[in-house]
Amino acid sequence: MSVSAEPTSVDPRRNGSVPADTGTVRPDTLRPHAEHAFADELAALASQDDRPRPARWRLSPWAVATYLLGGTLPDGTVITPKYVGPRRVVEVAVTTLATDRALLLLGVPGTAKTWVSEHLAAALSGDSTLLVQGTAGTPEEAIRYGWNYARLLAHGPSRDALVPSPVMRAMAEGRTARVEELTRIPADVQDSLITILSEKTLPIPELGQEVQAVRGFNLIATANDRDRGVNELSSALRRRFNTVVLPLPESPEAEVDIVTRRVEQIGRSLDLPAVPDGVDEIRRVVTVFRELRDGVTADGRTKLKSPSGTLSTAEAISVVTGGLALAAHFGDGVLRAGDVAAGVLGAVVRDPAADRVVWQEYLETVVRERDGWSDFYRACREAGA
Repeated sequence: MSVSAEPTSVDPRRNGSVPADTGTVRPDTLRPHAEHAFADELAALASQDDRPRPARWRLSPWAVATYLLGGTLPDGTVITPKYVGPRRVVEVAVTTLATDRALLLLGVPGTAKTWVSEHLAAALSGDSTLLVQGTAGTPEEAIRYGWNYARLLAHGPSRDALVPSPVMRAMAEGRTARVEELTRIPADVQDSLITILSEKTLPIPELGQEVQAVRGFNLIATANDRDRGVNELSSALRRRFNTVVLPLPESPEAEVDIVTRRVEQIGRSLDLPAVPDGVDEIRRVVTVFRELRDGVTADGRTKLKSPSGTLSTAEAISVVTGGLALAAHFGDGVLRAGDVAAGVLGAVVRDPAADRVVWQEYLETVVRERDGWSDFYRACREAGA
């Protein structure tokens, strides 16, 4: 027997999988979900959004794009940018989710794939927590469903004994599910998504039933360019996605802006010093990362060897945040070269043999000769001593 389930047919509270309470958040939460951290902006957009909305969407596609890219509403409310990059990339991603095709966000590490997927889910369905984190050990139950074995043994297969996955819950409730690091999931587990994405249904053969997705359901997956060949997507699964590539920041100014904004947000939650006191150091970290990543100095005059690491924008954010913590707890609160030098060294030198040679060559031929960088050169030499 095949039964089409309505949104109320899967009640996670009955089998031990209780969904997060998305309506409240503790004031001391270290990292609130996007729908909590930016609740005021989402509410302001919803109140002034008079454009058509797809079924069960909290906002129209235009408002979702505005939420991600930033802007000023007619009443003067300022929407802060969540993503700094090409507008068309965001528009294509949002438009994809307004259709019945799933979205695959692809890019090198540190291009904000997870960040964008979280904010898209928050803007679309007000809940970014329906998440499957992909790893080499992710089981099929994480995507389909599992069982409460105590109830299964006591009463046999039943809906009460079934434990729905985040994807199954999203299908039943018409929400957006997220799958992070899809290419790290074993290939046979990946392929359990094929029926879900093509037929919009999840069979439950043990019960002779199925859960059919209701309108509003869709799925956002992220994948890392560097993971190609780990668990490559099958052609059948890849066809079920519309792939959007998130590029690295186009210019140093854009990357400095991204790092500054994110460090400010993280710093506020950790009571760290204000970022403007360290903009010069942020610019230096970004310059070092971009030059080594691109294999050439900013002026194009000197070719460089690139280290094995990605030196992504996300890593630059981590280095600067760590530097601010050093400045706050062991310095005078002002971000200086000595606060970021160790972090830069740790990000660049991942392979102690090969990467250290690359770093030393860059330090002596570029940093040492650059005007105004003598303090950074000394700090890096001391960090590597």
